[in-house]
Amino acid sequence: MGSISKIAQQAMMQPQEALMAVGKSKNSLTIGIPKEVSFQENRIALTPLSVALLIENGHKVILESNAGAGSNFLDQHYSEQGALIVYSSEEVYKADLIIKVASPTLEEVSLMKTGQVLFSSQQPSMMDLAVLQSLIKKKVTALSYEYLQDEGCHLTVVRAMSEIVGATAVLIAAEYLSNVFDGKGLMLGGVTGVPPTEMVIIGAGTVGEFAARTAIALGAQVKVFDSSVYRLRRLQNNVGSRVFTSVIQPIVLNKAVRSCDVVIGALRAVNGRSPCIISEETVSQMKPNSVLIDVSIDQGGCFETSEVTSHDKPVFRKYDVIHYCVPNIASRVARTATYALTNIFSPILLQIGEAGGMNKMIWANQGIRSAIYLYQGNLTNKDMANKFNLPAKDLDLIIVSNL
Repeated sequence: MGSISKIAQQAMMQPQEALMAVGKSKNSLTIGIPKEVSFQENRIALTPLSVALLIENGHKVILESNAGAGSNFLDQHYSEQGALIVYSSEEVYKADLIIKVASPTLEEVSLMKTGQVLFSSQQPSMMDLAVLQSLIKKKVTALSYEYLQDEGCHLTVVRAMSEIVGATAVLIAAEYLSNVFDGKGLMLGGVTGVPPTEMVIIGAGTVGEFAARTAIALGAQVKVFDSSVYRLRRLQNNVGSRVFTSVIQPIVLNKAVRSCDVVIGALRAVNGRSPCIISEETVSQMKPNSVLIDVSIDQGGCFETSEVTSHDKPVFRKYDVIHYCVPNIASRVARTATYALTNIFSPILLQIGEAGGMNKMIWANQGIRSAIYLYQGNLTNKDMANKFNLPAKDLDLIIVSNL
């Protein structure tokens, strides 16, 4: 007891300045939001109201002019909330922390300053070695959205975008089944007395689950295939109604694909390329004007006939089957996607300020730590290291040695 009272007396004798300094551990951030230069990337990481929240908490936000135009947010929406609008990329990249959606290009990395913090998307399978080397040279601390986890250890950005993509894929299928795009002239779902449209979903992850939910709500007859019984059972429970589910058996799957009106490929690869499981022969035997949507195209695609398309020219026909293979489906509904992203990033940026900087935040937050692939120029992501045959350092050990 005596020792505790001594500590209490020492605390009372501390000068007021020292006590105030402890209270002011908050760190003011300068956050830069550049305009996206990647092809057809319409999303932006923060909405005007999120910017207002950050500025109210003492942070500074620098926004490149027209950065939010793709999501229908104008410069004035941001400036009214206190953001500083600049008209050159160089000005934005003077900020301490850069937050963007698409992975950085070589030109963007050249504008970055030494020791900067970068928040962006970065899939190991799509990473460029030259970009990685440039980031390492500039001693950047970089976070990848593909690895960012929430409190429940779920990949929070991946899940949010997958929910949007799953639901949107079904609505895209509905468009291409109609007469407007020279489809079959079917209404997705059907009405009383008319047989429902048949849809096959390959993959029972988040994309598959939300595609199934949307399709069932519209009245379609849904069949879901996946290699994991656990994922199929989880989808069945989450969707809340009995859905035809099957493990991937080629004979059963190919028969279902040949007879359906819509097939959505939503298989995700853990690392590298997604498995290609529907052959060209099977696609050639599908019904004329059927719709094939390959959500996995950004990882190589799961149909042998898939080729990357764009939002300008989203479809092509092969064997009279309509192929929709746009890699960035979430950009089609950029405003909704932006709201989903800002809900994730705003609290994180506020927490970084509260923690007293990015280094302390990495140490305090396991979810952030799992997403760091570069720490002050040191490569810490094993997937990226394996891809380029580079050594990966242990992030925990680096942080401990820097404390």
